[in-house]
Amino acid sequence: MNRIKLHVRKGDQVEVIAGNYRGSSGKVLEVIARKERVLVEGVRMIKRHLKKSQDNPQGKIAEREGPIHISNVKVVERTERKDKGRDSKVKATKSKAEKPKKAPKRKAAKEEA
Repeated sequence: MNRIKLHVRKGDQVEVIAGNYRGSSGKVLEVIARKERVLVEGVRMIKRHLKKSQDNPQGKIAEREGPIHISNVKVVERTERKDKGRDSKVKATKSKAEKPKKAPKRKAAKEEA
């Protein structure tokens, strides 16, 4: 499975440049790469009706952010991240003098019958 490369990452400060929520901005809470959508803090608030349960004996109307298509946002400020990948580690290399020398490879002679 190939990884999808996107211009927005979790934690970035973004501005909505198209659609009903144009002009609003906030921090990216989640990136849904498979659907090419992002959740932006305080943008496209959705009301969800929850029925009665032990947690909510009265029931509840919960508000949460709804997804916006990733093409409708632009990055205003990128968050600084420490790369955890292989590039951040500096590999210790030995000098040529310290490396052991390999014996030359010899081809086995073919025996004729």
